[in-house]
Amino acid sequence: MNHKINLMNDYNLTAHPEVIGALAAAGNRRYTGYGDDEETLRACDLIRVEAGLPGADVYLLSGGTQTNMIAARAFLRPHEAIIATETSHIYNHETGAIEAAGHKILPFAGSDGKLLPGEIEQAIANHVDEHMVRPKMVYLSQATEYGTVYSREELVEIKEACVKHGLYLYVDGARLGYAMAAEGGEGCGIKEVAAEADAFYIGGTKQGLLFGEALVISNENLKKDFRFILKQGGGMLAKGFVLGIQFRVLFQNGLYYKLSKQANEKAKKLRDGIRELGYEFEIESVANQVFPIVDNQVMAELEKDFLFEKWHRKDEGRMSIRFTTTWATPDENIEALLSALKKLR
Repeated sequence: MNHKINLMNDYNLTAHPEVIGALAAAGNRRYTGYGDDEETLRACDLIRVEAGLPGADVYLLSGGTQTNMIAARAFLRPHEAIIATETSHIYNHETGAIEAAGHKILPFAGSDGKLLPGEIEQAIANHVDEHMVRPKMVYLSQATEYGTVYSREELVEIKEACVKHGLYLYVDGARLGYAMAAEGGEGCGIKEVAAEADAFYIGGTKQGLLFGEALVISNENLKKDFRFILKQGGGMLAKGFVLGIQFRVLFQNGLYYKLSKQANEKAKKLRDGIRELGYEFEIESVANQVFPIVDNQVMAELEKDFLFEKWHRKDEGRMSIRFTTTWATPDENIEALLSALKKLR
């Protein structure tokens, strides 16, 4: 049987061996439930230290869509809406979860996957009275769905627009580690996001864990009754310690940063190799996602041996596709892909 090389996403393995080992080692222990156990409390303390937010509330949830949906339900009143890019995860890849929670998304084109401060101003100007929803929260992804990264200056500028208009800033950090480890990503990580965001989450599912996201809430106005809403929304695990163990391993000895760097280094090798072969790119990504543009015949040939995402139709004959690397992507897989692309050039 021909097993295809999987470069489709960054959650195609169970978990890093250290995470699996820690879970196995805890097999005969007994814990209290619902996130009140010592493992979860330790993990949350480690995350507060990483964020530089000793007073933040931290909650461990199982997935990104769940985290975004419950955050929207908790932070917004029924008539309030979210400003986001047209390429954002909540707008394109969550099956209307935010809308199902009762909140409209106000999409804007952005630039290179990033929301622009002027688009926040436009959203405010377009919604003037009670006949329309009221913009109340700005949603960013760091890194974005296109593998681009908000600089420290861009985060500050967006925060200033939020403060000006009384908006919450919420950051989806499903790939936050990859943003930190990106070329030019210094100053774009956990502490920088934490300094500007009212709430954000640190992704584990796409960064070495079996599953799990850590939601950090620093704005005092957003903390009230969150645990009730978490439970009502199905986000409170009885076996919360399973998440606690994983996040404790991820942050106690810098594993999060190590894995992020490894994935980005592999993406850079792939990106540089594709560029040397003369292929164009949909966008100049800097994190662990690579977006070359190929013609239909090349794409069809690649599909025989590789798994990847079909991203954006450029015209009748060409499409951008996405390859995604992880800490565990074998170098020989990258070499095999580059070799295939060279033959098809």
